[in-house]
Formats: sequence, structure tokens, C-alpha cells
Amino acid sequence: MKQDKALRLRRPLRPEQTDVILDSVADGVFTVDMDWRITSFNRAAEKITGIPALEALGQPCCDVFKASICETGCALRQTMETGNPVVNRHAYILSVGGERVPISISSAVLRDREGRMIGGVETFRDLSLVEALRKRVAQDYRCEDILSRNHQMQQIFEILPTIATSDSSVLIQGESGTGKELVARALHNLSRRSAKPFVAVNCGALPETLLESELFGYKAGAFTDAKRDKPGRFALAQGGTLLLDEVGDIPPALQVRLLRVLQEHTYEPLGGTETLRADVRIVAATHRDLAEMMQQGGFRQDLYYRINVIQISLPPLRDRREDIPLLTDHFVARFNRLQGKDVTGVSDEVLDILMAHDFPGNVRELENIIEHAFVLCRGGMIEPRHLPETIRSAYSVSDPEGRQRTTLEEMERTMVLDALRRNEGNRTAAARELGIHKSTLFRKVKALNIRLPDRDGRASPSR
Repeated sequence: MKQDKALRLRRPLRPEQTDVILDSVADGVFTVDMDWRITSFNRAAEKITGIPALEALGQPCCDVFKASICETGCALRQTMETGNPVVNRHAYILSVGGERVPISISSAVLRDREGRMIGGVETFRDLSLVEALRKRVAQDYRCEDILSRNHQMQQIFEILPTIATSDSSVLIQGESGTGKELVARALHNLSRRSAKPFVAVNCGALPETLLESELFGYKAGAFTDAKRDKPGRFALAQGGTLLLDEVGDIPPALQVRLLRVLQEHTYEPLGGTETLRADVRIVAATHRDLAEMMQQGGFRQDLYYRINVIQISLPPLRDRREDIPLLTDHFVARFNRLQGKDVTGVSDEVLDILMAHDFPGNVRELENIIEHAFVLCRGGMIEPRHLPETIRSAYSVSDPEGRQRTTLEEMERTMVLDALRRNEGNRTAAARELGIHKSTLFRKVKALNIRLPDRDGRASPSR
């Protein structure tokens, strides 16, 4: 009796039963023969692509899907050549109406009862809703052209509109590549001066004599090569905003002239006798510690307090690792537009490498890494081989030879440890920074086997 039941259970499904099962699956499913011609096409595949099964059957799969990876990284081809399945690879297909549909692809080899390969099977999931939600999340974490979900950056986003309503000088401090100019532009765009010019000058890139003429302009005959009048950056920014980037590099003698402009709102061009009015909002930016420079005599105290009416400090990217996936998606979308490519994103291995990197060049370095990858990646997914050698060789990624890769658990552990370190062990402040309840933090600490510091940080000021 039991043997008869087992035989019935092993009995193969009839074709009509298989069709019913496949049509009840929410994911699109299709199969191909060894010539890449479609041999089955379920109802969900019809719905996602807009192509009836009768039109798809017998056609080459690349003619039906017109997917972004058909030419550069076909999942089915990879599976049928290697025998290894592909799981959750992102791509885009064109629907019958020409609409670009984001999908997630998985593929496997199709074999007969004797184990011989007779084709391949691919499932694909419509990610349109996920993509829409991702764009909405990105919008929620945006202030002008700045993207961040980090709690410190979110606090800056909240106060930027208020700061923008004032004409007071602003000092933006942060390491190179953290986005100081983006913050300055956001202040300008949110202010009443937005219809007027935004002008930036890099004070560290010019010698003293040239920087002076760049800032204040000159009159014809002021020096040998001055054939005609030239307006300076203060004149060009009239009514708008002037960004003094790397203000800490301004020489002492020129600091005196700049102080006068900030105090009296007037200046004279080189070689000129007429005093001009400066209706300009000053935003200064630097990667240097101006307070320390002031103590050592390298920066004038009176000028420091003039430009430091309001201070904004930008955290480095290594202290806001939760922004790396968000910024990566942003740069991928941006370079797709600029270069006319169809790169679908970065692989899990690439994200592992990026999450483990300390980014001494901050957001600018991440942007350069993605741009480098775009040069080498023709389409499909950015893989580790597309990254700069200096980045790729510094981190081990899982491969068939068994090298290790960063896991999601390790990423989470790093983020929790970083939050505790930044808040000097203050659990409540760390939980607030991570956007979770304190009890959730304790559960994560226990689950991730994190040893808490002896000092609990409750004496530290709450952030």
C-alpha cells in the first residue's frame, strides 16, 4: 500500500497540470530549448511583458525581451554554459509598449529524466513597485542636490531652509569631498538671492596676487597686462552668494582686505579709486581646523568670527555608511543619463567592497569609483572586475576558491559599533542616531556579540 502511494507521488505531472501550476505563479516564467527559442511562457510573463504567449513561443528569447543584459551578460547563457544558476540579477526589459520595466532574474538549467541538458528556465519578477518606492525614499532623503539618510545630515537638512533666510555668513567645515559646495549651493537656492548669481572661487588654487584680482577685480592699467577692466568675483556675485572655498588657504595680507569687505560691505578694485558696494552673502568652506589655525596665528581671529556666524560641519562618508547604497544608486542613475548606458546597479560583492572601504576621498571618491566602473561596464550589473584595482585588491570577495566576503551581519555590526564610538558609549544617543529604539539596540548588541564599553556614556551630552 505504502509502495503504491510512493509510486503515485513520483508520477510526473501531465503537461496541463504543469501549465496550471506555472500560470498560478506570480513571477514570470519561461523556458528555452538549446537554440534559445522559447518553449513555454506563463501568464505572469505575458502580463509583465505585454506579449501574448502565442507570439512569444518559438521566438528567440532576446527578440521577445530586449533586456539590458541580453547582449552583455545573459543570465540564461551564463547558466547553460557553466551549469551554475543565477539568482536575483537585476536588469530591464522593454514591454510591448516600449516601457522600460525593471526586473529581477533567476535562471537554471533544464534537464530531462536522464540528466541531459535540454534547455534553460528563467524566472523574472517585476520590480516596478520596488523601483518607485526606492525613488520615493531617495526623495525623502534629499535636500536640493544633497542625498543622505544619516541622522547628522538630516539635522542639517532641517536647518538649511532657516539658515537660507538669513544673510549672515556661514562657515562649512568638512573633509575634502564631503559636499561642501553642494551645501553652499543649497543655501543659495533656498534663499531670497536664488535668482541672482552663485559664484565660487577656490582660494587655495590661486597665488596671492592672482587671488586678490580674482576677488576684487582690476582696472585697466593697474599692472602691465591689464589692458581692460575686469570685474572680480564680488562684482560677479552682486546680489547673490559668493562661496570662498578653502578659505583657510587665504594669505594673511589678503585676510585683512577680506575682513574689510565683511565689515563695511565695500571694496575697491585693484588700480581703482572708486569704492564699490558689495551686496553679497558670504559662504566660506574649508577642510582645515580654522579654530586651531587661529590659535597658532595662521588665521586672523577677527576674520574667523566674521565668517563663522553660523557653522555647518559635514561628517565624512566613513561615519555615514548607511548613505553608501543610496549614493551608489544615485551615481549609477546619473551616469546612465550622462553616458546613455543601461547599467542596472552594482552586484552584492561590489556593495560589500564599498561598505568596507573607508573613503578618504569621501563622496567624491565614491563618485569617481562608479564613473571608473562605467567605463569598463558595457551594461548589466557592475561587478568587482569593473572597480579600480586599488579598491578591488584591498578587499576579499567570495568566489569559488572560498575567499571571504563581508556579510550583512558584519555591516550591521560595524554600523552599531561606529554609532557607539561616535556617541562615546551613550546607548540612548547611539540608538537615536541609528533610528531604532534603545531596546532594539540592546537586542542587536546581544545578537551581534558586541562587547559594550565599560563606560555607558550617560554622562556624555545627548546628541
